[in-house]
Amino acid sequence: MYAAISGLEAHQTMLDVTANNLANVDTIGYKAERTTFTAELATLLQNASGQTATNGGTNPMQYGLGVQVGSIDNVMTSGSMQSTGNTLDVALQGQGFLVVGGGAPPTPSTPPTAPTNNPFTAASTIQYTRAGNLTTDSAGYLTTASGQYVVGSNTAGGQPNNYILIPPGSTNVAVGPNGAVTYTDENSADTSTYGQTVTAGYVSLAAFPNQAGLLREGNSNWTTTSNSGPPTYGTPNTGTFSNTQTISGELEQSNVDMASEFTNMIEAQRGYQANSTVISTAGQMLQTLVQMAQAA
Repeated sequence: MYAAISGLEAHQTMLDVTANNLANVDTIGYKAERTTFTAELATLLQNASGQTATNGGTNPMQYGLGVQVGSIDNVMTSGSMQSTGNTLDVALQGQGFLVVGGGAPPTPSTPPTAPTNNPFTAASTIQYTRAGNLTTDSAGYLTTASGQYVVGSNTAGGQPNNYILIPPGSTNVAVGPNGAVTYTDENSADTSTYGQTVTAGYVSLAAFPNQAGLLREGNSNWTTTSNSGPPTYGTPNTGTFSNTQTISGELEQSNVDMASEFTNMIEAQRGYQANSTVISTAGQMLQTLVQMAQAA
């Protein structure tokens, strides 16, 4: 009976993971999860015996004590891309994560001059995401949909060290395949760049030795763990990310495979049903035993 109870618990967890995957089938940049089971310890009824002069050996005699959840793995394959036409929607074609964080960026001058240096100093708030539906705040800083700042670099291939500022009123905003965020300066007071294309910075990326070891946070964000390994930083089309590009006007969709999830849901349901039947049968056997005792 207790083995069947462990089966109920394991299949309930499997169903919970499947339900979460299906709930996030349209979540931008979502990575699916996968449940695996392992057998629990077994009770040894009879040990193995070796061959003797008169007879052959015997195998050990055991019965299992149930099942437990072995792992809940992150499936880190890329999702399909969807065209949106929005310049600040960015999909990553290749490995890596966008670097986002909090902090208090400097208040831009009024009107802001370009380009500006806006050093990022809130390293303790850094998180990582594949959700590239970006926007700007009232000051012009590039942010995620949840309000975190997109951290960039002043130079191609550099470390994440700068907030990316697109002055309000700028035109022709674009994100290039190399991660360069550019715009046309419409601030007539700044004669040095007025009417010219200005590079606000380069979108920073992060890669990990074991990206499946990252810890899920809210808003489609991830943080490092001891098993993910430390991040390697850079920008698209350079170094570690030489095969990664930022695709403007596209979004990476969830990598959830609905056909697989519905199959998993059926398996979880049948497994739960089978273990429930075992418990019912064990209950009936105990009831029969009690009735026999009463009759005696």
